[in-house]
Amino acid sequence: MTAAQRAMNAREWGLLALLSLLWGGSYLFVGVAVRDIPPLTLVTLRVGLAAALLWAGAPLLGVAPPRSAKAIAALAALGLGNNALPFALVAWGQTRLASGLASILIAATPLFTVLAAHVFTADEKLSGMKLFGTLAGMAGVAWLIGPDLIFGRGAGHGWAEVAVLAAAVCYALSAVYARRMPSLGLKPIDLAAGQAAAAAVCLAPLALAIDRPWTLPLPGEAAIASVIGIAALSTALAYIVYFRILAGAGATNVLLVTLLTPATAVILGAAVLNERLLGRQFVGFAIIVLSLVFIDGRLPRAFASEPPHNSRLPMGGKSR
Repeated sequence: MTAAQRAMNAREWGLLALLSLLWGGSYLFVGVAVRDIPPLTLVTLRVGLAAALLWAGAPLLGVAPPRSAKAIAALAALGLGNNALPFALVAWGQTRLASGLASILIAATPLFTVLAAHVFTADEKLSGMKLFGTLAGMAGVAWLIGPDLIFGRGAGHGWAEVAVLAAAVCYALSAVYARRMPSLGLKPIDLAAGQAAAAAVCLAPLALAIDRPWTLPLPGEAAIASVIGIAALSTALAYIVYFRILAGAGATNVLLVTLLTPATAVILGAAVLNERLLGRQFVGFAIIVLSLVFIDGRLPRAFASEPPHNSRLPMGGKSR
């Protein structure tokens, strides 16, 4: 049985819960920090500090620099698509959205990943179950943002929701692109440190030119603490935990964090920022959760392989 197929042990479930707290907390940190710090500057600080921490711990973590031009180019592309663009889009979106809603929209990432894998890979095509799950998930996303854009209510919020969904698309495309990294001699921890550094190099000139941070007032203590928290905890430490789970339990199991992170973000947003979400937003998230169950496939297969007692298959039917 492969790592992706086996059940996780108690230690891995504990790490998954920790990861959901770290990534759920990132929305809280952003929600606090964007009140004082422009999104581009905030994201530059996030990836820059995270990269510094990861490279400072290189001897302990086993981080190695890229050894070829192809590896450097790949890390640059991953830094742009998996860090710089989505982090900036989410930070901008959270200037208008509740942190819990942003996390729910990011929960659509696996839906876009399935579609991207179908288009760009030869061995991960859509099955009937995945197609059903993807269509259901898209319906959930449409339920979340449809009224704002279609009927012109809260147009600013509607475009902020689209920005966060665009970040989810970036994550999905990056996940498919990252499949080629092992062939370049890059370990998971090398990807974490390398993409954060590449994102910082990409974002720093833009933040300096657009935000001119030296002209801004000094952020408050809460914003400064949030920057440190999102860099050290929600980025550097979260990557280490993520890749530890990935190595032991596999990619399918680690994607369960997609379902846990929004719950953590909603709870933290309500407790700390006094945020309240609409009923339809919870309904949209429930539809997305259902869609991910079908995309993952394990639960529907379990029901299909264990018919109820005292039941009979239709004449000529087969068990699957």
